[in-house]
Amino acid sequence: MSETPEHSPAGEKLQKVLARMGLASRREIETWIGAGRVKVNNVAATLGQRVDLHDAIAIDGKLIKREEAAETVRRVIIYNKPDGEICTRDDPEGRPTVFDRLPRPKEGRWINIGRLDINTTGLLMFTTDGELANRLMHPSYQMDREYAVRVRGEVDEEMIERLKAGVMLEDGPAKFTDIKEAPGGEGFNHWYHCVVMEGRNREVRRLWESQGVVVSRLKRVRFGPVFMTSDLTMGRWREMGQREVDILSEEVGLKPVAMPDMKEKTRDKLDRMQRKSAKPVGRGERSARTLRPAHGGPARGEERGGRNDRGSAVAERPTDVNKRAPAKPRTTRPGVELTERPSRKPAGAPRRPATDGQRPTRGRKPE
Repeated sequence: MSETPEHSPAGEKLQKVLARMGLASRREIETWIGAGRVKVNNVAATLGQRVDLHDAIAIDGKLIKREEAAETVRRVIIYNKPDGEICTRDDPEGRPTVFDRLPRPKEGRWINIGRLDINTTGLLMFTTDGELANRLMHPSYQMDREYAVRVRGEVDEEMIERLKAGVMLEDGPAKFTDIKEAPGGEGFNHWYHCVVMEGRNREVRRLWESQGVVVSRLKRVRFGPVFMTSDLTMGRWREMGQREVDILSEEVGLKPVAMPDMKEKTRDKLDRMQRKSAKPVGRGERSARTLRPAHGGPARGEERGGRNDRGSAVAERPTDVNKRAPAKPRTTRPGVELTERPSRKPAGAPRRPATDGQRPTRGRKPE
């Protein structure tokens, strides 16, 4: 007797539909659902609820216009966050937010890909695609974050080994997957580059403080395959090009989405906004060149002795840490260097420490 085939539930999960529309990341939408802010057909939604085109969805009483037939618009912005800005859209205290300088997207809205606290500077990314944001932040995709940190206090090898082995914080065990001393600093002030695999609240600061030292400066310089370079000055942003967005999407298993054509007038307007977004930064305050050589070679941006005028490098990941993959044809545009780090290793394979290889030591201190 033949078995009756099982049918998958109709529709898609509510949080996935809303995330794809660029309203927020899936995690944030799940919080909205739990708080009763989302209704489906005028009834409070539940986590895991599935919806289709016939369902009416409202958030905070406002009906959402759905254009499921339209293709997802996947745009990504890189931003060099200054000290003193917060990562929320609105602040009751009137403090500046990271959204104040960003251009308003024609479709959807910008979603944070990870956050930084008010006193932390450096690399932030934003996207209009909630699913991309969710995957980049989800622990299962193992997007490591690299920070340049200046600590005040005595640091010895035993402390570094403890931090790499793991310490217990108030919200559970935590550790750095790698720590490298960086040039700069004097007396009891020392610079280090350290890598974490999670985006827990103030995790880097709390790890160092658990050892009795004080973090006096903290800057994120890398998120997964995206590097911060010295030419994206504090307070500036730029939008990723098609090739960069495709590499980022591939990292988390998403198919490429063609970016919408942009009229020359609109592009010129964005370029003007980009230039205006930067606040004056003194020469000694410019962000340091913090590009990690993928295989112990020269740092990106130094191979040609030149500058990366658009402020980021996006690299593909190697399948074998001991063997460099054959180079593919480069696709570049002015000011962007894309180095080939092909698809990631199989799940469960040991990961290469993200800070292997020597850093450039040209006497410039990390900022």
